[in-house]
Amino acid sequence: MTERFAILSGSTFEEQIGYARAVVDGDRVHVSGTTGFDYATMTISDDVVEQAGQCLRNIEAALSAAGCSFADVVRVRYLLPDREDFEPCWPTLRDRFGEVRPAATMLVCGLADPRMKIEIEVDARRPAAPAAVRAGDVAPGAAPAADS
Repeated sequence: MTERFAILSGSTFEEQIGYARAVVDGDRVHVSGTTGFDYATMTISDDVVEQAGQCLRNIEAALSAAGCSFADVVRVRYLLPDREDFEPCWPTLRDRFGEVRPAATMLVCGLADPRMKIEIEVDARRPAAPAAVRAGDVAPGAAPAADS
């Protein structure tokens, strides 16, 4: 059976809406759309570039809990309410993805809260793990899947 588990960040949105920050399904990691909220304080900057940086820190934590890094990202989606906000974020995004070169899409759309100026979603592939890890260890910060 394929290993499947959820990773929670502590965001109040996860509890209120009913989703996980990320889901690991075998060697695939699906990180939910992640905004620039600092989940420890549930605050968000007014600056889109600062929000992009916080999005990436939040995503990095989820990837790490899944045993991945930005080097393992194969797909990224950027969602912004205002297309003019995208270009100022490019240097911040390039710092994390410039060497990796994942497939990417940018969409202009409304976000759940008007304070949100960017949302980033990624998919990654976990590197092959040593046999001892595959035998049932759970990544730090991960919630094991319930037995059926």
